[in-house]
This record gives sequence, structure tokens and C-alpha cells, in this order.
Amino acid sequence: MVTRPDSNKARTKRRRRVRAKISGTAACPRLSVFRSLQNIYAQLIDDVEGVTLVSASTVEKDFEDYGGNKSSAHKVGELLAKRAADKGIEKCVFDRGGYIYHGRVQELAEGAREGGLKF
Repeated sequence: MVTRPDSNKARTKRRRRVRAKISGTAACPRLSVFRSLQNIYAQLIDDVEGVTLVSASTVEKDFEDYGGNKSSAHKVGELLAKRAADKGIEKCVFDRGGYIYHGRVQELAEGAREGGLKF
């Protein structure tokens, strides 16, 4: 019998491996990305204090488009960068969350860069 590998379990292992190497502070928070089939979420996290400084996602009330495509991910990145600039954050560390840097994750990162975040 052929057994299919559990892709979410493999992603969790990759996520732990990456998280062991990067950490966010108040001056340079961690930009964490989570994507589901229909939405995408991003947060700037201060790991020292254990708090979320800024967040943006496609499930917010003022977000009208479908959240499972690249254009929506780009908009979320720009929105996150705008909110970060309002709080005085201009530099961060990118945490792709175990996902491949491709498609929606890449578009979110590019949108955040266009919005003014540096990483």
C-alpha cells in the first residue's frame, strides 16, 4: 500500500527548524506568515515580549476581495507595511512559516517591501 506523506507535518518540521534560527525584537520584529486555502495572515511579532505588534489578513471586515490569490496577498503585505510605518517599524525579519517562498508568500513579501518594510 502506498502511503502519502503528511505535507502539514513536514511544513511544521520546517517551521520549527527556521524558528530556531530567527527571532524578533521590538526594534526588528519577525514577520510571520500563515496561509490557508482561502486566506492569508501576516503579523509582526516581538518574540522577546511575546506580543504581536501589527497584524493584517484577508479576513478583516474592510477587506472585500477573495483571500486565496496572489493579488490579495500583495494587498495584505502593503497593508501590513502601512500599519507598521504608523507604529514606527521599518525593519523586520521574514519568517515564511515553513512554506516555499513562491506564489502568495512571495507576493506578500513583495507587497510589504513596496510598502516600506526592509528585510
